[in-house]
Amino acid sequence: MRKSDKKLENQLRVTLTNVCDIALKEFTSFQWLTHIVNYTNFPKTLKIVCVFDTNENLSTFLQEDSSHQLRNLIQKQLFEIGINLKSMHEHLIYDTEENCEKSHNGNWAARLG
Repeated sequence: MRKSDKKLENQLRVTLTNVCDIALKEFTSFQWLTHIVNYTNFPKTLKIVCVFDTNENLSTFLQEDSSHQLRNLIQKQLFEIGINLKSMHEHLIYDTEENCEKSHNGNWAARLG
């Protein structure tokens, strides 16, 4: 990883940690988030994975205005560090602890890898 990639990774980590802290207070079924990226093709490859507790709660979240609020929060926070994503839909992935437990025995590293 190049020095510039490490700097960007640190900025992303701090920014997304802030988003996570806000989301934990705002959305009851939200659990955590992470990101996946290939810096040779950034920001096109940036994927932000938002994890919820159950499939039922995720479904409810997506049907409500809450998903729009979370998307806007992420986009705003990224914009503040100079990352402008035109279509957040292409960069967001929603998942659940329930799905990871069923298909990967709770091993998120395997699921995200």
